[in-house]
Amino acid sequence: MAVDFRFIIIGGGMMGAAAARHLSSMADGIALIGSREPEERQAHHGVFASHYDEARITRTFDGNLAWGTFAARSLDRYREIEARSGISFYSEVGCLFAVPEKGEQDYIKRALTVSRTLGSDIETIARSELGQRFPYLSVDPDSTGYFERKRAGHINPRALVRAQATLAEQGGVTLIEATATSVRDGGSHVEVTAGGRSYSAERVLVAAGGFSNFHALLPRAVDTRVMARTVAFYELGEREMAVFGGMPSTIVLGDREEDHIYILPPVRYPDGKTYLKLGGDTEALSFERLEDAGAWFRSDGSAAERDHLSRIALQLMPELAGCPVTSAPCVANFTPTGYPYAGFTQSPRIAVLTGGNFVAAKSSDELGRLGAVLLAEGRLGDEDFGGSLTPVFAAA
Repeated sequence: MAVDFRFIIIGGGMMGAAAARHLSSMADGIALIGSREPEERQAHHGVFASHYDEARITRTFDGNLAWGTFAARSLDRYREIEARSGISFYSEVGCLFAVPEKGEQDYIKRALTVSRTLGSDIETIARSELGQRFPYLSVDPDSTGYFERKRAGHINPRALVRAQATLAEQGGVTLIEATATSVRDGGSHVEVTAGGRSYSAERVLVAAGGFSNFHALLPRAVDTRVMARTVAFYELGEREMAVFGGMPSTIVLGDREEDHIYILPPVRYPDGKTYLKLGGDTEALSFERLEDAGAWFRSDGSAAERDHLSRIALQLMPELAGCPVTSAPCVANFTPTGYPYAGFTQSPRIAVLTGGNFVAAKSSDELGRLGAVLLAEGRLGDEDFGGSLTPVFAAA
């Protein structure tokens, strides 16, 4: 039968929009189906996305070669995407890792090895110099710094998604503003229901992030844990900007993985105020239903986690004392493999791209490219770590 599109991508977030852009240079007849960000978050009862924010850390310094490669490939395309779309989203302010003597030394050794492989320039800062170079930060005196000045900093995820969608549309992609609620293999084609309408395609890529399992989008649910995350925002005034205005993105590794903290430099938000943002990885709340995930996104996150982050923030950055503190919800989508999923489902016509593992924003452009290659060519090669990205599915 004749189909409406050759390829449909479901999910207009960071991976889905990137997949649409890349696929537009490989084929014709493409649609990207995704919902817009709700104007009133607390009154919205549909799906959400985790890119509704102004800042995400980006870096190549990573203890895993695949993740480091995905990030480096993405970073190397940022300026071209900005130039072609006319939308700025990348701030190359660098990224600092501060690591205590007893904290994650194996990770640092692996990351330095990966950096040499990727040609990244990482400066090691002795513990005696760390406080002088980065006076905004008060860490353990035995901490060593690892500073990536180039190919590192932060991106505006909202703006990056806009840039990707803009270039995808310029490349001929049809943008459909709707929520996909059903994907079904029709034997010779795939049928997609979105916004009360039906669309058909030869192949479909489901790139719905943490919401991939919450509608009938996949023949079988992927094995993921959709976990709650809370971020804290410190509103900065002129005094604080004098202290923090020139800081890089910062990651402080604790003695345990759950003690790690990431800190975004001051960024102006749509309300006209400038915030310093930080978050961690300690929360255990997970979601298996759309209703529960939606309720979380309509909240302000966890008050207990906000207070925990605030205590750490004031220990690391005492100059934040007295600043107003707010919080917001997010989710992280974890896979048992530790890698993203990019592969076909039980249907040879329905593929899935998901599993950010709390680190994928910096790699989203490359992950989108892998989703595009998967749809266009039907497989991923070893050069793209295809074997590591095989999806794991929940028991039938």
